[in-house]
Amino acid sequence: MSENMEKVYDVIVVGSGPAGLTAALYCARAGYETLVLEKYIPGGQMVTSNEIENYPGFPEAVDGFTLTMNMKKQAERFGAKQTYGNVTALRLDDDVKILETEDGTVYRAKSVVLAPGAAPRTLGLPNEDALRGKGVSYCATCDGAFYKDKTVAVIGGGDTAAGDAAFLSAMCKKVYLIHRRDRLRASKSYEKKLDKPNIEIVFDTVTDEILEKDGKVGGLRLRNVKTDEVCEIEVNGVFVAVGNVPATDFVRDILDLDENGYFMAGESTKTNVPGVFAAGDCRKKTLRQIVTAAADGAVAAHGVEEYLS
Repeated sequence: MSENMEKVYDVIVVGSGPAGLTAALYCARAGYETLVLEKYIPGGQMVTSNEIENYPGFPEAVDGFTLTMNMKKQAERFGAKQTYGNVTALRLDDDVKILETEDGTVYRAKSVVLAPGAAPRTLGLPNEDALRGKGVSYCATCDGAFYKDKTVAVIGGGDTAAGDAAFLSAMCKKVYLIHRRDRLRASKSYEKKLDKPNIEIVFDTVTDEILEKDGKVGGLRLRNVKTDEVCEIEVNGVFVAVGNVPATDFVRDILDLDENGYFMAGESTKTNVPGVFAAGDCRKKTLRQIVTAAADGAVAAHGVEEYLS
């Protein structure tokens, strides 16, 4: 175990999506020594968005990478430090909170903002994981270019699925949008984007199997939930967009979570442990958007200020 026995930050932010970066910005700007720990890449799910149309201040839309880098630079301008580390263990009961990362490094802080975000939900099919990166993807923005002039399927019916289908239609020969219900859950603005000649929406249908061909995705076995009719379609890739799972396993036995794993933190973002706050998509809430995640970050920073004063 590697430990820095001397250094105690005013606040450590876990996660650098819009909630974490906003919390870091507000904390650093208020004069608190702030460290952001990120296990993967800054931006969280925001960074994978090809086009963000509903974040205030960008009338012509903005891509997720640009917005992420702007948020990161803004936090750093006021002195927030950022480093990579996957937090796997915490001790939060004392005045000085202890966070340990996967490589054994130990960090200390007077307060903690948890903004780990959420990870894409899988379909749970037998060979889904084996074909990940071989035709199975959870990020159209990241992997769409690999399927230029090919046939793909998007599974889901919300805004993300509709946006992915529209995005892929610009480069793919054919896009199937497969949804288990008889109508999409996507907002009207996203539904309008699906009016493309190469997008086919398949309602009342679930995927029973991802078919393999030569070590890659070769097709899907589909089943109509109303008639039980089974059919197979040939696709080169499948993009899964069926929601997210909060990345909260590392605190499951420490902080209060609901039955789905979301932090039981109200609009104050306060958890059941004093000095520990939860912000963003990992918190139980009615609306998960970039703007609401950023708002959570600001509220959490205010909570930190109150706690430390």
